[in-house]
Amino acid sequence: MIDIQKIRADFPILNEKIRGKQLVYLDNGASTQKPQTVIDAEKYFYEHQYANIHRGVHFLSQIGTDLYEQSRKKIQQFINAKHDYEVIFTKGTTNSINLVAYTFGRKFIQEGDEIVVSEMEHHSNIVPWQMLCDEKKCILKVIPLQPDGTILVEDAQKIITSKTKLVSITYVSNALGTINPIKELIEIAHQKGAKILIDAAQAIQHIPIDVQTLDVDFLVFSGHKIYGPTGTGILYGKEEILNEMPPFEGGGDMIKSVSFKGTVFNDLPFKFEAGTPHISGCITLGTAIDYVQKIGIENIYRYEHNLLQYATTQLQQIDGLKIFGTAQQKSSVISFLLEGIHPYDVGVILDNQGIAIRTGHHCAQPVMDYFGITGTCRATFAFYNTHDEVDALVQGILKAKKMLS
Repeated sequence: MIDIQKIRADFPILNEKIRGKQLVYLDNGASTQKPQTVIDAEKYFYEHQYANIHRGVHFLSQIGTDLYEQSRKKIQQFINAKHDYEVIFTKGTTNSINLVAYTFGRKFIQEGDEIVVSEMEHHSNIVPWQMLCDEKKCILKVIPLQPDGTILVEDAQKIITSKTKLVSITYVSNALGTINPIKELIEIAHQKGAKILIDAAQAIQHIPIDVQTLDVDFLVFSGHKIYGPTGTGILYGKEEILNEMPPFEGGGDMIKSVSFKGTVFNDLPFKFEAGTPHISGCITLGTAIDYVQKIGIENIYRYEHNLLQYATTQLQQIDGLKIFGTAQQKSSVISFLLEGIHPYDVGVILDNQGIAIRTGHHCAQPVMDYFGITGTCRATFAFYNTHDEVDALVQGILKAKKMLS
């Protein structure tokens, strides 16, 4: 069981007052807050352990290198990758997807080949593939949305064909909260001879993930979504696929030898980690993983599921409020509109009460186009949120409705 008061005490920002009101932070889908252990770990590294890594024989460089590689192993174990060198440090989910597009895409995808995404994707899982299709004259195909915010396995079976080289699908919709049938989609992709990338940016902090059990080819996520620093991310890829992919960037650390006659590239994972990385961020991402592991991702999933059900029930009682994304399998996202009221106005009134939500299209404009709207209000939950905060959200929405109707 989760000790909610103990957990909240670990996050100093939750004590903040916003416009004189106690902060109610419900924008976790955009970024999560950081526990004191993560804050302290980054501070301690800069005060006592900082040096560049992988290149120095001196003590501090060795300490930094050890901490950096320990973090990689923690992430390997967290997602159950077969090897630690299948875990590539990146700047975030967007950077990870672009890495695959620029390397796997440019080497293995040719004119007339197909790439498949879904209609619910974040822009970062649409635009890189559009750019690749423009360059390579390949075809982008889209699995359509259903009115409840789901995609159908039957549609995927029709759209993924023998011409499909890559399927790239979100695990959890950032705009709707839908949990996609990832295992079935992976199986379909492999049956058709395609590789599959899973965008786990909205799943990694909520749902247990085992890349070997899923048999996924690529999996990507961002550190700042799982209580770690911004500017950090992960690309997991199967060893045999990563070895066949060319480097993404050239420079230091991604080489074995360089001469004007030619360059020999480094082994995994360093082939894809050119230059000085975000050392402190990657190390403290490991600290964030430690924190999540201590609480238990299964415990987090159960608590957040209960909170989501409670919030959904309470919000459904507000006249004129419509929830977008009503799938039976959902994660900690509720997108909604108040009839006749612009989401921005609702967001401003909630902010005046210390309640932080997100308003707009959530970098998922095709989702908004499907529903014929320009944006929604979005409340997203983490394991440090409470039923009392849900009640505060409900009262805030009722106040906004009264003021704006």
